[in-house]
Amino acid sequence: MWTKVAKFSDINEGKSQMVSIGGKELGLFKIEGKIYAIENGCAHRGGPLAEGYLDGSEVTCPWHAWAFDVKTGACQTSPDMKQATFKVKIEKDEVLVEI
Repeated sequence: MWTKVAKFSDINEGKSQMVSIGGKELGLFKIEGKIYAIENGCAHRGGPLAEGYLDGSEVTCPWHAWAFDVKTGACQTSPDMKQATFKVKIEKDEVLVEI
């Protein structure tokens, strides 16, 4: 099910925004004009990834510095861990996420 979660124009390039949808918190990240959505709570200890440091497509958790690729969910710190990712599409200025 696709759900509107934000306005594309409200998310600045290289920045993030946290949204709540269906009881989940997601981090939205704008990279090279495209939006990526991952589960906001870090798989390590639940830190808020949307508040982390973004370098390219890698976000670093502000709590314990675990790093994840927002495009794939791959954990750079512990390769056996993976962060949930969600499909995103843009319609006009609306960001829609599939849950």
